[in-house]
Amino acid sequence: MKFFGEMAALSTAFCWTVSSLCFALAGARVGSLAVNIIRLVLALMGFVVYGLLTTGEPLPFSATPSAWFWLSLSGLAGFFFGDLCLFRALVLIGPRLSMLIMALAPPMTALIGWLTLGEKLTMLNLMGMGITLVGVAWVVTETPEHDAVKHHFSWRGGLLALGGSVGQAAGMVLAKPGLAGVGSPFDATAIRLVAGLSAFLVLAVVLGWFPQVARGLRDRRALAQSTLGALMGPFLGVTLMMAAITHIPTGLAQTFVALVPVLMIPFSWAVYHERISWRAVGGALLAFLGVALLFL
Repeated sequence: MKFFGEMAALSTAFCWTVSSLCFALAGARVGSLAVNIIRLVLALMGFVVYGLLTTGEPLPFSATPSAWFWLSLSGLAGFFFGDLCLFRALVLIGPRLSMLIMALAPPMTALIGWLTLGEKLTMLNLMGMGITLVGVAWVVTETPEHDAVKHHFSWRGGLLALGGSVGQAAGMVLAKPGLAGVGSPFDATAIRLVAGLSAFLVLAVVLGWFPQVARGLRDRRALAQSTLGALMGPFLGVTLMMAAITHIPTGLAQTFVALVPVLMIPFSWAVYHERISWRAVGGALLAFLGVALLFL
């Protein structure tokens, strides 16, 4: 199917936009650390049910050892290291600066993919990526006038956001060699999730996070929001991303995902009643112009 990879990556961006909104709402009630673990547990439960219904296996044990190795590394880099850094950066320097630094993930992914996998991008691809990222940066660097919380840059927060970018980039590139040894993108995501969740559980034991997780499970609204977020994010969104990178270069797929801050604009208007500025509209149009070039 022509443009399957591009459409899968664009669908990933939409899914992650919805999941980000759900996790933000849940995190405001029970804390981001609790939501981080709950979302992965819920997603893993979804994969277990899906595996039993489709293959008779709760997890893809029939995948090759090589696939488990590469996809586990990918899960540790993306689900664990990348998300851990990003969630902390959001607290220290706020979402605006964090997402601006996270916009470095696509070029990082493209560079790592070129160095390690031999992936090549055309000049039109590079032009589309550049225009898209400029549009995203134009959106996320706008400071809302009504924003009561002013975040300032700190080197610690900046390095954590950069760590989030590196984690995302490495997670995508590390996943690609393992995709040949699994039956489907769902299997690939399940293996990544097992690795990421295992690392989070170890950290939760060491740092004593479980009381926060228990409070999160008792909050019905936060649990419902986390459930929808887990369905749209780790379950469906990440699986679509695995499908995307089997058809297009990893850097190109990551560029579509960078659209999340732009796609969040109408949701922010509908949920938070935020005023949409002409700058946001202009940045969104520029970003989608870049995306249009990626389909040529």
